Amino acid sequence: MADRLFIFDTTLRDGEQVPGCQLNTVEKIQVAKQLELLGVDVIEAGFPISSPGDYNSVIEISKAVTWPTICALTRAIQSDIDVAVEALRYAKRKRIHTGIGTSDSHIKYKFNSNRDEIIERAVAAVKYARRFVDDVEFYAEDAGRTDNEYLARVIEAVIKAGATVVNIPDTTGYCLPSEYGAKIKYLMEHVSGIEKVILSTHCHNDLGMATANTMAGVLNGARQVEVTINGIGERAGNTSLEEVAMIVKCHSGLGVETNINTNKIYPTSRMVSSLMNMPVQPNKAIVGRNAFAHSSGIHQDGVLKNVQTYEIIDPHDVGIDDNSIVLTARSGRAALKNRLQALGVELSQEKLDKVYEDFLKLADKKKDINDDDVLVLAGADRTVNHRIKLDYLQVTSGVGVQSVASLGLNISGEKFEACASGNGPVDAAIKALKKIIDRNMTLKEFTIQAISKGSDDMGKVHMQVEYDGQVYYGFGANTDIIAASVEAYIDCINKFR
Repeated sequence: MADRLFIFDTTLRDGEQVPGCQLNTVEKIQVAKQLELLGVDVIEAGFPISSPGDYNSVIEISKAVTWPTICALTRAIQSDIDVAVEALRYAKRKRIHTGIGTSDSHIKYKFNSNRDEIIERAVAAVKYARRFVDDVEFYAEDAGRTDNEYLARVIEAVIKAGATVVNIPDTTGYCLPSEYGAKIKYLMEHVSGIEKVILSTHCHNDLGMATANTMAGVLNGARQVEVTINGIGERAGNTSLEEVAMIVKCHSGLGVETNINTNKIYPTSRMVSSLMNMPVQPNKAIVGRNAFAHSSGIHQDGVLKNVQTYEIIDPHDVGIDDNSIVLTARSGRAALKNRLQALGVELSQEKLDKVYEDFLKLADKKKDINDDDVLVLAGADRTVNHRIKLDYLQVTSGVGVQSVASLGLNISGEKFEACASGNGPVDAAIKALKKIIDRNMTLKEFTIQAISKGSDDMGKVHMQVEYDGQVYYGFGANTDIIAASVEAYIDCINKFR
């Protein structure tokens, strides 16, 4: 019989640390409920002491979710643990995730401490957390670069102190799969009491090896994997939930199985991408739009003869319906609602009516509407309460002529207009905007993403604008890329403190 591999999802904690991807509490609850439908075992809901928003999110997610364990992160500090305990008070199943850095680099430079003192602090934190909850996970931060013999001493000590799960993070994504697998194997063979706890992996993707390291850990005895949807996370990201889930599904001989309902993978991926304004790269394994596309003539011929010649995964297994209803200007509310539900989005009737109006306007401009368009429309109401809104935009541009832009803004109900010329239509539009919003702003990053290859498709624009020493992130989407650019810039300005 296969061993159970527990899926610990940290999309709402580690994943949300990506700059510009922060969610409000309502959005976090929406993601948490989808993770529950997906079948994850543990949801790391936040780091309660870090901010009032994180604290409140852990409380509300605890109320909204029924069966998964709700986990709160802390440092090995009593005050952190106290706040986590309070935030978890409504959770049906609760876990405190506490820990400390164990590598010589962390001990010397981060803590100005020594190895024995670190063990004392780790043990004290676990013992203190066990006073409040039965389920305590300990993380040895930077375990990937920690000497195995010392790491084993730390792990043995926290197990004796009452830890129920032990997390071995490759915090910097440094390890090779062979090294990380050997580290897990060493702990399995040299730590007294290791059979009493679940050993967990937590791998980062700095060198592109997060999933490989995670699976090396599983092959050597780890039975919990810490993952995120779409592999999002700090720096280069974390191990992708969808990759691990489908590796386990495709390789039944591994001797492990998960509780993941793989049919929910694609809609969950799209929901997270939409809410966090973070595009999924086209060639992303499992959920990228090219994951089941075949352009090579040889591949196309093989797939037409027998799909298994080049596809090891049935798209339906991850929730991709290749026979889905095509949305056009003649589609009704029912078709739109059905598509949204398939993508994991539930709307009230009032919100659906508003989205449907916007859908018809977009459908008049396009031949057909794709999933990304629908998700953008469903999230378009984010600007409803913005103080600054774009009223109109008119641009004159062409070869051999200088671009000129004229725009109008509605700022708290008051109308403003400006006109400017520039080096291209976007530059002209931004300069006109700056004439009205007269602040010392600097555009730091400007990224355009066409959702598909059609000339009439909706484009997404992501921007970073620096103001008063802070960097703000904005997003815009429109069939007119110039308008999307201005909307993204305005989105940044609306976030200025």
